[in-house]
Amino acid sequence: MEYGRRRALLRIRGRSIAWLPPLLLLVGVIMLDLSTSEDFRIISWIVLVPGIAAAICGVWTTAAYSVLSLVAYGAVESAWPDQYRAGFGNFLLVTFGGLLATLAAVVRVRQERQVLHIRDIAETTRRTVLRPLPARWGGLEHAGVYLAADTDARVGGDFYDIQPGPHGTRLLVGDVQGKGLGAVEAAAALLGTFREAGYHEPDLATVAARLETRMLRHRGHRAALGHHDGDRFATAVLIAFPEDTPEAIELVNFGHEPPFAVGPRGLRELPSGDGVPLGFGDLAGGLPPVHRVALAVDETLLLVTDGVTEARDGSGAFYPLAADLARAIADDPCRAEPRLLVRRVRDGVLRHSRGRLEDDTTVFAVRRAEHAVGEPPERGRLRA
Repeated sequence: MEYGRRRALLRIRGRSIAWLPPLLLLVGVIMLDLSTSEDFRIISWIVLVPGIAAAICGVWTTAAYSVLSLVAYGAVESAWPDQYRAGFGNFLLVTFGGLLATLAAVVRVRQERQVLHIRDIAETTRRTVLRPLPARWGGLEHAGVYLAADTDARVGGDFYDIQPGPHGTRLLVGDVQGKGLGAVEAAAALLGTFREAGYHEPDLATVAARLETRMLRHRGHRAALGHHDGDRFATAVLIAFPEDTPEAIELVNFGHEPPFAVGPRGLRELPSGDGVPLGFGDLAGGLPPVHRVALAVDETLLLVTDGVTEARDGSGAFYPLAADLARAIADDPCRAEPRLLVRRVRDGVLRHSRGRLEDDTTVFAVRRAEHAVGEPPERGRLRA
């Protein structure tokens, strides 16, 4: 992240100006040394030029500044009488300083390439777990934002996806317990199962059972490999948008934050997490029930992870999500549009926490769309 900011600061209209600060320092040292008396010789400060170049320029540019500094040192030294010259010791200082600066540039550039490679891997992982979705997909209009608590990681245990199919469109939003690659692997496993079961299974309860089984199998596989993740679990909300009931949805809540229905008439909270998280179904004696909930065509479904509801300000107070949304909708009912709703929650969380997120944060909003692309295929027809 710091590398990206530094590169942005050293560019003007897309062109790099990293070479400029060392050049200005080189000219400044030369001019100052020539314009002062023999009692104030600072030509040896020219060793700072390749040092600055090593921090912000490439290897060859740093090497060029090392040679240029040595040549400039010799030229300025020869302009002074013998009794006022800095001496051979300072010449060696500039020589070895340039060599060390070039070596430092080599190490820095290699490290930056490794960082960029790791970021590419993280971006690929993020796009695998949180695959890009068309703005209108499966008869739904949606918007979402994911903010990682670790800004360099770009991916964590939060996940969401929409899966159209012959039995209607299904939606899954969840949060895997813990952090790191273990949480990412669990999220990827659950999403893979959801994408298959959500397409093929006609009953939402069966999709929920498949997700529970996948969590248990994944946990057992990790344990067999010697990865001690403990009893990793995931909270989630599984939702179906039946084709035959356009003003209702089916909902299964695995101990997740309760969704909100937001519309011109205000907001209301949908059934909360009346079941245990995924992976703990055997402890509760069964899976959470399937709720059928009314959802008007002009209402937007808002789902968040606990990174939103547990965001704190400087005094430790939680972000008042419901109150903030109620005020926003009262002021402007059009804010129930998914894109505006997600932006409102995202900005509210960042403003409340002053940008210091303690947990991964996901905000996802969705509503039915009358003319959406990517409609579910005809019943019985498989989609590639």
